Amino acid sequence: MKYEDLTLRSDLAFIAHWVGDGAHVLDVGCGDGAMLRYLEQAKRCTGYGVEIADDKVLESTQRGISVIQHDMEQGLGLFADDAFDVVLCLSSLQMMQHVEARLRDIVRVGKEAIVSFPNFAYWPHRAALLKGRMPVSRTLPYQWFDTPNLRYATIYDFKDLAEKCGLEVLEYVALAEGKPVSFLPNLRGSLAVFRLRKRDLVSKV
Repeated sequence: MKYEDLTLRSDLAFIAHWVGDGAHVLDVGCGDGAMLRYLEQAKRCTGYGVEIADDKVLESTQRGISVIQHDMEQGLGLFADDAFDVVLCLSSLQMMQHVEARLRDIVRVGKEAIVSFPNFAYWPHRAALLKGRMPVSRTLPYQWFDTPNLRYATIYDFKDLAEKCGLEVLEYVALAEGKPVSFLPNLRGSLAVFRLRKRDLVSKV
């Protein structure tokens, strides 16, 4: 079966393969709803999107997505523990004021979480800083004065935060142009993607 109305960016297509068929999904910062729509149609998933921007909520609704307009900074108290099989937080966590609290909330409501963010250690970013400039790239497309990003992290930084939060990193990958980078990933990958779960689940498996 073809899904001609669904054309995911290459990074989203890679991330989608980590989501199991029929999973109940929460997409935090769902944007235009393209990812969740794909998962619903291609992988028979169910779920909700959470988005704050009026125009993105409208786009998601027009796609047929069940979307809740909500400020993630206020947390996910409207959802119970382990309410979802997977929680997605794709290129949104770095826009949060309180990253650690929001990460804990994401893994509280999901049995697993998939988090992605621009890798600040990507070599063109380093080169820009050596030239005395803030980096601008496909994953960091904004100028320093108008960026929505409040936090910048590398793969190593996020691994440390996950450990501090008591999370197990099931797997992680660095992507460049939507494709996995195996050699020197923290240097050559522009987007970091982590698959996580609460560490206390390990003893129950």
